[in-house]
Amino acid sequence: MATTDAPVSSRAGLVKGLGLLDATTLVIGSMIGSGIFIVSADISRQVQSPGLLILVWLITALMTLFAALSYGELAAMMPKAGGQYVYLRESFGPLSGFLFGWTMFLVIQTGTIAAVAVAFAKYTGVFFPGVSASNYLIGSGHIGLTTQQLVAIAAVALLTWVNTRGVREGAMVQNVFTFAKTAALLALIVIGFSFGQHPAAKENFTDFWRNSSWTLTTVKLVGVAMVGALFSSDAWNNVTFTAGEIRNPRRNLPLSLVFGVTVVSVLYLACNFVYLYVLPLAQIQHAPEDRVATAAAGAVLGPIAVKLVAGAIMISTFGCINGLILSGARVYYTMALDGLFFERAARVDPLHHTPVFALVIQGIWTILLTLSGQYSDLLDYVIFAVLLFYILTIAGLFVLRRKRPDMERPYRAIGYPVLPALYIAAAAVIDVLLLFYKPRFALPGLVIVLLGVPVYYLRRKKEGIPI
Repeated sequence: MATTDAPVSSRAGLVKGLGLLDATTLVIGSMIGSGIFIVSADISRQVQSPGLLILVWLITALMTLFAALSYGELAAMMPKAGGQYVYLRESFGPLSGFLFGWTMFLVIQTGTIAAVAVAFAKYTGVFFPGVSASNYLIGSGHIGLTTQQLVAIAAVALLTWVNTRGVREGAMVQNVFTFAKTAALLALIVIGFSFGQHPAAKENFTDFWRNSSWTLTTVKLVGVAMVGALFSSDAWNNVTFTAGEIRNPRRNLPLSLVFGVTVVSVLYLACNFVYLYVLPLAQIQHAPEDRVATAAAGAVLGPIAVKLVAGAIMISTFGCINGLILSGARVYYTMALDGLFFERAARVDPLHHTPVFALVIQGIWTILLTLSGQYSDLLDYVIFAVLLFYILTIAGLFVLRRKRPDMERPYRAIGYPVLPALYIAAAAVIDVLLLFYKPRFALPGLVIVLLGVPVYYLRRKKEGIPI
C-alpha cells in the first residue's frame, strides 16, 4: 500500500488528454450498457401499468439530472483525479472517501464491469453458439471455465490493455463505441415509431394509468421498481474520476455531466415509449429472457431483429466496459496517493502516462469476480450503498458551502438548494423502501460498506497515522 513518500513523478504523471467531446462520450458510454434493452420487463411486472413504467423512468431521469447538476459544482471546485472520492474526502473526511473507494473496488466498479462483460459475451453467443454459459472448457458448475466466461475475460483483458497504452487510446475506443451505440438506440426509436403496431399503442395509451391508485402502495411500488432504472442510468459520475486528465475541467466537467445525462435520459424515455407503442404491456412483462428490445424490434422487423438487437447490445456493452475500466482506475490511483491503496497504484507509466498498476489490479479482481459467477449477487447487494454514497456526496455540497464559502466555484449548482435537497429526499426514500422491502439486498450492501471501517483504521495504524 502507498506511503506518503511516493515519487513526485508518479504524482504528476497524468496528462490532460480529454476534451469536452471525450468527457461527454465517457458519460454516455458508461451509462448505456445492456439495462435499457432488458430491465423494463421487470419494472413493468412490478408496477403493472404503462403509465407507472414511464413514471419510473421519468423520475429516474430527473433524479439523475439533479444529481449531475450538483456534481457539476463539486467537479468545477475540485477538478482532480478521483472525482467522487475526493468530494467525499473533502466534505466528510478521509474515512468517507475510503469507504467509497473500498466499495468501488470490491464490488461496485469491478462487479459492474464483470456483469457487463458477461452480458457482452452472452450476446456474442447469438452469433457464435459455441459461446455459452453451459459450454465448459474446464471443470463444471461453480468450479470451471465456460466459453462465455472466457469471452468476458478476454474483453476485460483487451480493454484493460488498451487503456494502459494511453488515455487518448482509451478515449478513441470510447468515442467510436459511444457514437455507435447512440446510433443503434436512435435507430430502434425511429424504426419503432415509424413502423409500430398501432393496436398495441391504442391498448397501452387508452388506459395509460391502469392499476394506479396514487396511494402509499403506489409510492412503494414505484420506489422499489426504480432499482433497475437507476442502475441502468448509473455510472454517469465516472467522468469525475478522470478530472485530472480533462482539459479545462472547470468548464468541461459540468457541461459533460449535463449533456451526457440529458442525452441518455431522453433516449431511455423514448425507448420505453417505443416499447409501449409496439408491444402490449403483457408482452413487455413476459418478453423471453426479459429481452424487451428484441421483442419490440421483432414486432416491427421480424426474426432478423434478434441479431440486430444482439449486435447493438454487443456494441453498447463493449463501450460501457471500456468507460468503466478507464475511469475506475483513477479512483484507486488517487487513493494510493493518499496512502489508502497499494503503493504501486500511485505510479504512472512514464511513457503512456497511465496508472498501469491500478488498471491491472482492477482487471485482475474483475476477472476473479467473472470466474466466481457471484458478481450479479454482489451488485444486488450494493444497490443500497450506491444510493447512500450519492446522498452523502450531494450532502457534501451543502457542507462545503458552509465550511468553505470562499472556495472558488466556477460553476454553481442550478436550482441549489432545492434540486439537491429533492435528490437527497428521493434517494433516501428509495433506500428506506429497500431496507423495509428488500432487506436481503440492502443489509448486505450496508455490511460491505461497514467492513471497510476496520480496514481503514488498521491501515492508518500500520502507517503510523494518528487516528
